[in-house]
Amino acid sequence: MQLLEQEIRRFIIDNFLYDNDTLGNNDSLIELGLIDSTGALELVAFLEGKYRITIDDNELDPNNLDSINKLVQFINRKTQAS
Repeated sequence: MQLLEQEIRRFIIDNFLYDNDTLGNNDSLIELGLIDSTGALELVAFLEGKYRITIDDNELDPNNLDSINKLVQFINRKTQAS
């Protein structure tokens, strides 16, 4: 498991799952009820701080933020662009 995936998984488990680590890489954070609008803001704040990226309003989309795999791909795109 790559470091980026591990860091994102740990943040989600610590902040939304509370030590239940049965989350799959493609599981929908929204469908599972883990992330709501407040949770999305927490997630964005973590990503921006940790990876020194800026997430624009138009990027707040399930295609970017709804699973561990989507988050890894999104962060990779953002960090490669800068």
